[in-house]
Amino acid sequence: MKSIGLIELPNITDAIQALDVMLKTADIRFLTWEKKLGGRLVTIIVQGNVSAVTEAIESAKRSAVGNIVASAVIANPHEETMNLVEISRKKYKFLQED
Repeated sequence: MKSIGLIELPNITDAIQALDVMLKTADIRFLTWEKKLGGRLVTIIVQGNVSAVTEAIESAKRSAVGNIVASAVIANPHEETMNLVEISRKKYKFLQED
């Protein structure tokens, strides 16, 4: 079953560090990110099976440099939820290549 994980951090540096930890921890795929307030609030979105996404999110929360603003794991997301993620992905050309 596919799931998505979201983790929101207060800046780009902390978000990239959290993404690195997540990718090294579990078999997940980076889908996209959303930057708000000039990069002072960043949400990372990853995808994989439920257990891998959960482990990745929990690992990032344990080792995060900055404060975690929010996090969630959504098992079997609705197609409309995935449509929102795809809209975000389309903003970044480098994410279109995989």
